[in-house]
Order: sequence, then C-alpha cells, then structure tokens
Amino acid sequence: MKRVFFFLSAIAIVYCLTLVTSCSKNNEKDLTNPGTDTTGTGGTTCDTVNMKYAANVQPILSANCYSCHGNGSASGGISLDTYAKVLTQVNNGNLVGVITHATGYPAMPQGGAKLSDCKINTIKDWIARGAQNN
Repeated sequence: MKRVFFFLSAIAIVYCLTLVTSCSKNNEKDLTNPGTDTTGTGGTTCDTVNMKYAANVQPILSANCYSCHGNGSASGGISLDTYAKVLTQVNNGNLVGVITHATGYPAMPQGGAKLSDCKINTIKDWIARGAQNN
C-alpha cells in the first residue's frame, strides 16, 4: 500500500511542477513589450493618436470608398475624393454613421466587410481633433 501511495504522490508532484513551469513565462514578452501583437494576426497594436488627414485618413478612404465615392464616381450623390467633400460628410455626421454601421445609416462599404476597429478609430480620432486638412 505504501508503494502505491508513494507512486501516486510522485505522479502528482511531477504533474504540479510541469503545470507551474509550463505557464510561468508564456506571455512575458506580450506583457513587457508594448506594441507587440495582441490581435493574433502577426501585426502590431493599433495606434490611433494624432491622426492626420493626408497620412492616415485619406488612404483608408481611398482604399475602401473611392470605388463608389471617388475618382469621378459619386454613388448616392456622395463623393469623398477631396478634403472639402469629406469634411461635409464629417460635419453632417454621415461619415462616422456609415462606417460604424450605426442605426439609421446605410452600412459602408456597401456589400463589403465593415472597416476594422483600427481604421474606424483612426477616422474618429482625426475627427475628434478637429478634422483638419493636415
């Protein structure tokens, strides 16, 4: 009986040690290095501070909106190919409403997936800072 108890105790100790050591430092790099991938996609975290129109917002609009609302196209009477036209949609609340798929607004891009939270937050930050032509 002593042998069985000793054997089971030894297995329990080995199991506990394995469990403790295998999990102790798994995520140390993620916790100590800001900017590391927290999305599981291999990228970095989304920085949406001090967004600028030309550098940050216009490329999002160009890639996701211009096929219907730019380069001479004005689907639904809306064009986003100049700063002034984008500002009109910002000021009337349409830009944020459509990209966030808010109730009462048509979901954009139409027929496509909703913009990522990072892209939406980039646009929102730019608007919150005054939607400047910078």
